[in-house]
Amino acid sequence: MERTTLDLWVGAFVVAGVVALAILAFKVGNLSTYNASETYSLKASFNNIGGLKTTASVRSAGVLIGRVTEIKLNAERYEAEVTMSIDKRYQFPKDTLVSILTSGLLGEQYIGLKPGADDEMLKNGDAIKQSRSAMVLEDLIGQVVAGKAEATK
Repeated sequence: MERTTLDLWVGAFVVAGVVALAILAFKVGNLSTYNASETYSLKASFNNIGGLKTTASVRSAGVLIGRVTEIKLNAERYEAEVTMSIDKRYQFPKDTLVSILTSGLLGEQYIGLKPGADDEMLKNGDAIKQSRSAMVLEDLIGQVVAGKAEATK
């Protein structure tokens, strides 16, 4: 009888450990779920999205307000089109600026929304007109090197 009780406790401990690891994986993977009925969709176009991925955070003033749901290439304009799912509690003016930012020096990339001053708000499916593409480290290094080369002439 003691052996069965011990096996039961070990099994419960293993199951609890697997559940804890699954929860940790979702937290580390930056995966949180939004109920589709409580969100609205916004789109933005960028010349370069860098390393932005679907499920990336959408933040305003550092607060998580949504997630990137889709990234695709517009074949006519050769720009990346990013679709975001935003929590309905947060409404933004039509002249909002959308940027691709990086947390830390080499951290993950996320979308940042900076609200404008327009009285009219963005609605489900609207496109944000003002966008700022990701800064690519290689491009910045190339500009510095080119600047140094010009200075030595």
